[in-house]
Amino acid sequence: QVQLVESGGGLVQPGGSLTLSCAASGNVFGIYLMGWGRQAPGKQRELVATITSKGITNYTDSVKGRFTISRDSAKNTVYLQMNNLDPADTADYYCNAEEIVANILYDHWGQGIQVTVSS
Repeated sequence: QVQLVESGGGLVQPGGSLTLSCAASGNVFGIYLMGWGRQAPGKQRELVATITSKGITNYTDSVKGRFTISRDSAKNTVYLQMNNLDPADTADYYCNAEEIVANILYDHWGQGIQVTVSS
């Protein structure tokens, strides 16, 4: 089993920056991809950034050029650096990890952390 714990959320003004962290623990050896999703009130959860175990990144269009995902494999931690934040980025942010064990895919999510962009 994989456990994911997010940290770093909070309130930030428009145009500001914030960095989220996600520490993975447990059976982390089968994790091949980690990422961040978000869910705004009344909307579906969307995956905004992912990074593979080989460091290949992918972003949804709305955050390209503003968000950067990175990972520290030694610490089993993934980060989301968010710059030039907009009120539209207000949401609960969730860490995600995809794991393969015995050819079975497992999708793990953290508890979520709130990010509010407001003046």
